[in-house]
Amino acid sequence: MELVLTVIHLLIAIALVGVVLVQRSEGGGLGMGGSSGGGMGGFMSARGTANLLTRTTAILAGAFMLTSIGLAFFAGTHSSRTVDPLEGPIPTIPAAPAVPAPPVAR
Repeated sequence: MELVLTVIHLLIAIALVGVVLVQRSEGGGLGMGGSSGGGMGGFMSARGTANLLTRTTAILAGAFMLTSIGLAFFAGTHSSRTVDPLEGPIPTIPAAPAVPAPPVAR
């Protein structure tokens, strides 16, 4: 489950970076000019594109926060000592005797 959540988190992070980089600071959206010339032309207005990208960014940011909280929860539920399948169980150190052994008589 943790691996699946990590992969989803990574995909959301990549999508969030992509959506933020596509936006223009003036609200032009997609950086593809206005309604004149080529590009996306009359597909979406500049304001419509900005609204779409803003909404997409907000949704991705919310999903990123939720997966971050989920990963933090999974990290907190792990025990401090785990067993590595390649190394076997964790060796235990025998406790020292509470009373030293009596000297051996000859």
